[in-house]
Amino acid sequence: MSEIKLTINGIACTGTQGETILTVAERYGIVIPTLCHNDAVAHYGACGLCVVECEGTPKLLRSCSTLAADGMVIHTEGERCVQARRVALELLMSDHDGDCQGPCRLACPAGTDCQAYVKQVALGNTKEAVRIVKQRLPLPASIGHVCPHPCEKDCRRGLVEEPISIALIKRYMSMAELQDPDRWVPERAAATGKRVGIIGGGPAGLTAAYYLALKGHDVTLTEQMPQMGGMLRYGIPQYRLPKDVVDAEVAEIADAGVQMENGVKLGRDVSFADYRAKFDAVILAIGAWKSSPLGCPGEELGGVYGGIDFLRSVALHEPLPIGKNVAVVGGGNTAMDACRTAVRLGAENVYVIYRRTRAEMPAAADEIEEAIEEGVTFKFLTNPAEILGAEGKVRQVKLQVMELGEPDASGRRSPVPVEGKFEYLDVDSVIAAIGQKVDPAGFDVELNRRGIIAADESTFRTNLEGVFAVGDATNRGADIAIAAIGEANKAADVVDSYLRGAIVPYRKPFVSKRSLTKEYFADRERIARVHIVNRPAEERRRDFAPVNAGFTAAEAMREAARCLECGCHDYNDCALVRHANRYEIHPERFAGEKRQHTSETELVTIERDQGKCILCALCVRVCDEVAHQGLLGLIGRGFTTVVKPEFRDSDAVKVCASCRKCAEACPTGALKILK
Repeated sequence: MSEIKLTINGIACTGTQGETILTVAERYGIVIPTLCHNDAVAHYGACGLCVVECEGTPKLLRSCSTLAADGMVIHTEGERCVQARRVALELLMSDHDGDCQGPCRLACPAGTDCQAYVKQVALGNTKEAVRIVKQRLPLPASIGHVCPHPCEKDCRRGLVEEPISIALIKRYMSMAELQDPDRWVPERAAATGKRVGIIGGGPAGLTAAYYLALKGHDVTLTEQMPQMGGMLRYGIPQYRLPKDVVDAEVAEIADAGVQMENGVKLGRDVSFADYRAKFDAVILAIGAWKSSPLGCPGEELGGVYGGIDFLRSVALHEPLPIGKNVAVVGGGNTAMDACRTAVRLGAENVYVIYRRTRAEMPAAADEIEEAIEEGVTFKFLTNPAEILGAEGKVRQVKLQVMELGEPDASGRRSPVPVEGKFEYLDVDSVIAAIGQKVDPAGFDVELNRRGIIAADESTFRTNLEGVFAVGDATNRGADIAIAAIGEANKAADVVDSYLRGAIVPYRKPFVSKRSLTKEYFADRERIARVHIVNRPAEERRRDFAPVNAGFTAAEAMREAARCLECGCHDYNDCALVRHANRYEIHPERFAGEKRQHTSETELVTIERDQGKCILCALCVRVCDEVAHQGLLGLIGRGFTTVVKPEFRDSDAVKVCASCRKCAEACPTGALKILK
């Protein structure tokens, strides 16, 4: 065959007569997306993704089936090509009915692959489970102890009976790995010669430091407190998170190559300008360490403390004097930590003052219940109107009685005062746990109108060149630890790209999602959730020992085995979702009726999910042209077309069971090998 010469994306290419444009492009490392092409079968051109522009030709050409010709000038990423691919992908995805990722993973602010690590625990492989979770979360044992587990709220097992105890599974597997002398150790990339300074040793700072160190950068983590850990160490009580767990995970981050310096306060020990001068990039992860004021008369009296200040004093073994009668104002997890800590410090009467009802409390339900068991009294629908005192000390709280009005912006019903109705509480101290604020003094960065560091939500950049910001100190303010970790992980990728010369903003990936109801799972066996037993309230309220021991190995495996494995088995290798993210699609433009989807196992060792099938016919063609069986076919016409098997005799079933070539060729997760 004669040689031909053509140009693809400005690259001079040589081919052979009879070769397609796609074949020539692949030889030169030029990637043209396709879903229906496979070198083992004849050209088909069904998906429409491989279209290219050829100068002098008015229409787009399908590169997988168009033969290359001498003198062609091809462009693979022109505007017309990109638009055609985007539309093709949007049409495919508008009828796609599958979960790229499980709802648990989508609900996790850090994007941890809950489904994958839970499965490994079910198999008894904690080392692999920890390896998986540490791709997104370097502090799994700490977070396993304290996370309010938003993943569990979206767990589909809850449509059967109860959600899976994902946080307790994470706690078990991480603790087991910490105690293993042969534990998993991540690989570190070759040194880049770039230096990164991170200010703040809390969850966000530790996370950014860990992943940037693994990427080969020289990372220094600077913290003003005596030890690393931030709110994990100084804002969460010992009974919820033992500090030796924090110590162990901080040590692992140091072992990954992070240099740590404690007791260094910016503005006191070193100026921000001098600190910046030492590094190629700086990340501010300073957290939100100021307690929000109550905003009522009398809060300047002695014995009125901020929730974070109170918890920090206990963590430093210098507890503030609270007396025997304590009022804690607030309804979040910090309020629960404060009231339960006050009980353990010996307070005889501890009250939680909350202006809404229990149903509106943002604190974790189990934290509220455990506080009640430990003797805390909840004063719902009340709000401090005034703090009364004598000789400069707190003596009493005047409470405005409230009632619920219309819902506010968050959807919770707004509390409104009942005119003229008050209650009085005799107290020795008041702990305000109604929110946290940032102290950005000395950093010279732009703040938003709430006094929080303004950082671009895609690049995490501040107004200062080379200075980035993450976590509670930015934009939306204080949040749960796993949210700060998730943001820091994304920021590490962005800062890495910045250090390598071309900043790549974070972009939320596109994923396909399903909407399912209880009826879908009606045939699933109901399996009781594994519940752990807390220490008796009368015992645990007297010390700071953990409330419970967590799962045993057998309990963790049994609980993990309840997972429904909602996310797609083929997500990491799915060509469809990979191309969808490459071209930033919006399939909602074509939202409408979907085909009725079924899932069956007529192929014996292969599960077919028609909802994920894109009718590329690769499985049909591979079965016919490669396996030489012809057991699969396209049935129907138009919108209702489906792929179905037809077994002519019992021997065909045996052939199918041992072949599996169709599943190996499938570009989506429509075909799953069962065993």
